[in-house]
Amino acid sequence: MTPNSTNKNLIMGTQVTTTLRLLMFPWLAYGHILPFLNVAKKLVDRGILIYLCSTPINLKSTINKVPEKYADLIHLIELHLPELPELPPHYHTTNGLPPHLNHTLKKALKMSKPNLSKILQNLKPDLVIYDIMQQWAEHVANEHNIPAVRLLTFSAAVTSYFVNLVKKPGVEFPFPDIYLRKIEQVNEERLVDGYIQIALICTSRTIEAKYIDFLSELSNMKIVPVGPPVQDLITNDADDMELIDWLGTKDENSTVFVSFGSEYFLSKEDMEEVALGLELSNVNFLWVARFPKGEEQNLEDVLPKGFLERIGEMGIVLDKFAPQLRILNHTSTGGFISHCGWNSVMESIDFGVPIIAMPMHLDQPMNARLIVELGVAVEIVRDDDGKIHKGEIAEIIKGVITEKTGENLRGKMRDISKNLKSTRGSRLQGEKEA
Repeated sequence: MTPNSTNKNLIMGTQVTTTLRLLMFPWLAYGHILPFLNVAKKLVDRGILIYLCSTPINLKSTINKVPEKYADLIHLIELHLPELPELPPHYHTTNGLPPHLNHTLKKALKMSKPNLSKILQNLKPDLVIYDIMQQWAEHVANEHNIPAVRLLTFSAAVTSYFVNLVKKPGVEFPFPDIYLRKIEQVNEERLVDGYIQIALICTSRTIEAKYIDFLSELSNMKIVPVGPPVQDLITNDADDMELIDWLGTKDENSTVFVSFGSEYFLSKEDMEEVALGLELSNVNFLWVARFPKGEEQNLEDVLPKGFLERIGEMGIVLDKFAPQLRILNHTSTGGFISHCGWNSVMESIDFGVPIIAMPMHLDQPMNARLIVELGVAVEIVRDDDGKIHKGEIAEIIKGVITEKTGENLRGKMRDISKNLKSTRGSRLQGEKEA
């Protein structure tokens, strides 16, 4: 069902026989839409009808992420932003958005209040679940006498760190494993804004019990962790199957997967150090090396001279999408070099793959510290100038893939993954797990 036809059918009053109807309203970033969609699947499994509301450009890519078995109960609802000369419709998403337009996108979304109000008036959902990035949505819902709750897509460790910063200025965070280095402290204010009251959070007590409890104490709110994502591994893409077949030629746990998400990109200098580190490690690898939209380059021009020829069958470098879940789930994948976006962290934990952490900014550095604390990751530490070095990268990769360090990390990761799966069950994770 296309987003347009969905809107038409729902607004024209199509009858749906369910007991509860929820409208979910994520921030306009794939890294936020994905966890909202994962929570939607869990709610649908309880017979709840979901309206997932976003801009047409976001829904165009989201529709392929809704498995057929959920199609009747997850409906995609288009929210149209006001027309601004500097923000055409293809920029109504953070994916490919030039950084200088971030503020304009936030402004345009807030200007869409009347359109969201019309959607709520027509659909009359029983509850709105909105992203902490757009707190104004709660007021729009309340104007229609519709209750609203927040869903936070960051970890409890990160959230409690910044809530502590706001509510107890000058008081040291009580968990010393979670911290920011000086070069990582640029974007604090953005993360702090509004993190005072939270209801739902995309995490599990299995990995963050003490941080969830501390956050609840700080905010005087009941914090309901909604658990890890529901994984859908099906792919029929021929290119995807070619990658999976290539992984099938490698030994168990012998290959490192390298990916930094869909909206974070390496500098040319970092890309060269990662490439040379992979080469020096002599470990099999599958690297997704993407570029910002409109800034695509030939891989041979940005990688070290002769790199692609020298690696031969040891590695594959892609400049396009790869099926991350299928790769993490493959027996040949023994490690994951990641920027430590929270979705990628949760996916790697769910599949039991240890992480080689290479965080960039925002919540990523503290996510890296959290998983190092859990004993399932090793961090590639940048120097005081923010640089990474090929020698350290190579040693860490070898340690994770070929040495005892990796066996210990995988064992710990498998234990946590098993505990997560045992708590997934038929409920959300609002109660403390035994």
